This record gives sequence, C-alpha cells and structure tokens, in this order.
Amino acid sequence: MKPEIPLTPPQVSVCQHVQTLHTGCRFLAADKSSLMKLRKSTGYTFINCKKALEKFDNDVTQAESWLHEQAQKEGWSKANKLEGRKAKDGLIGLFVGDKAAVMVEVNCETDFVARNEKFQQLVKDVAYATLAHHQSKSQGKTGYVKSLLEASELTKLSVGEGVSLADQVALTIGRLGENMSVKRAVMLGVPAGWHIGSYVHGGVSAPTDMALGRYGALVVFQGGKEESREALGRKLGQHVVGEAPQTLGNMEDLPCGESETRLLPQAFLPDPSRTVAQFLQGQEARVLDFVRFQCGEVTE
Repeated sequence: MKPEIPLTPPQVSVCQHVQTLHTGCRFLAADKSSLMKLRKSTGYTFINCKKALEKFDNDVTQAESWLHEQAQKEGWSKANKLEGRKAKDGLIGLFVGDKAAVMVEVNCETDFVARNEKFQQLVKDVAYATLAHHQSKSQGKTGYVKSLLEASELTKLSVGEGVSLADQVALTIGRLGENMSVKRAVMLGVPAGWHIGSYVHGGVSAPTDMALGRYGALVVFQGGKEESREALGRKLGQHVVGEAPQTLGNMEDLPCGESETRLLPQAFLPDPSRTVAQFLQGQEARVLDFVRFQCGEVTE
C-alpha cells in the first residue's frame, strides 16, 4: 500500500531558515534599526544605506565611513564637471561672539539650493572654521584685529579631523548637484571698550545662532549707552547694508549730495533728517570700521 502524499508542503517558518544562517529572528529587526539609524545620521538614500550595511555585515560605523568616502569621490567628480558653471547665488553667514565676529560668503547657482539645509550647513561650517582659525591666530594679540581670507586660503581650513573645507564643498556639491564656491571671509577681534554691531538682510529662517541672508554688515564702534548698545550696533549695520558706503570719512565732513559714498556724512537711513555723524554725536559714540558683504557682488 502506497504512503499518502500530503497535498501541501509542510510550512517552514522564515525565522527557522534565518536561524540557520544567523542568530535568530532578531537579526531582521536589528537590520531595520541599523538602516534607520544610518539614514538619520547621514541623510543618504535608502538604497545606498542598505548597500553599505550589506557590504559591512550591518556594521553602522563602517557603513557610514564608506558612504562618506563614496560621496566624497562622487562630489569631487561632480565638482570637476560643474567647475565652469557660474555660482552667483548663495548666502552670507554672520556670527558675532564675545569680542570677535566672522562674516563669510558661500555661493551656489540658484536660490532653490541656497534655501536647502545642507547648503546652509556648509555656510555654517565655513563660518565656524574661519572663527576657529581667527582664534588660533590671534592668541596673545591685543588691540584691533582684522583679517580677510580669500577662497584659496579658506578651502585649506579644517572642519573636522582630516576634513578640509574643500572636501566639505565637494561633498555638498555631490549631494545637491550644483556648482558651489567659498568666496571670502572677514574676521574681526576687538579690545575692551570696543563693540561689534551686525545686521543681515534677506535672511533665511534657520534654527541656529548664526544669521544667514543675502546682505551682511559688521560695524566696529565705541561708546553708546550700555542698555541700547545692541540696538545701536544693529541700526549702524542696517545703514551700512542699505546705503553701501565705501569709506568711513570724518565726523566733520559735510555731505556732498545723493552720490555720497563716505559713511559719516551720509543721511542716516533710519532718520534721514540727520547724518550718521550727527546721530553718533547724539549717542556719544563713534564708528571705527565697517565691512559690508553683498552676495554675488563683483569684488576686486
């Protein structure tokens, strides 16, 4: 008598099969957890993160390192291809700390990318790297310190262990697909009794202690009433952004009409009935220096 043949094959648990290859059903959950963790920490695509985890047996640290390495290579490749494309848009980044300030300009091709968080992070990286460079160079120095850095100097600065700003720019190009460049930076350090006012126009809303926008100004001044000093610095910065003076001038200078390019004889933007010099006299203050950046402007 022939043995009965079952109509359906016996059901085998997926977990039983996985158990023979790994250490039980927990592997699947751990793999998904690692994938989510890697995506959150790197921002790379699901497919690339999955590929990296498979390559390194679910080791998140090794997978993340490999992803950054691949993105860097891809970024440099894209950067070389996009090198000839004009990058006239972008952002000004401005940070004012205790007796020190930095202002930087980083360019991209379109306003769309300028609003992207990854591009904004690049602007912050440039500003913080510039500030760190300023602090290391100005140690032990007293008095007023002012330093301007061009692209060739900026790209050599470090944003982390073994990572240069040039690498960071290439990485961001690889992620966003537009040509980008670090254009310039200014660093200011002031002694006791001096103050730095600042203003940014065309700002973008971002949760950061750094101001980002299309125009920026730093103003070095003395005096002013302590309780209103911050507002004074802001008003002076607002005037510099709006009226674009080219030189400082003297407190005794007389205004020469609408084409006036000296700061002190210009009509004060918040109150055109007075010159900047007259406004400062009322505040018992004096301006010592200023810097203005306009994103995309042609510089000498």
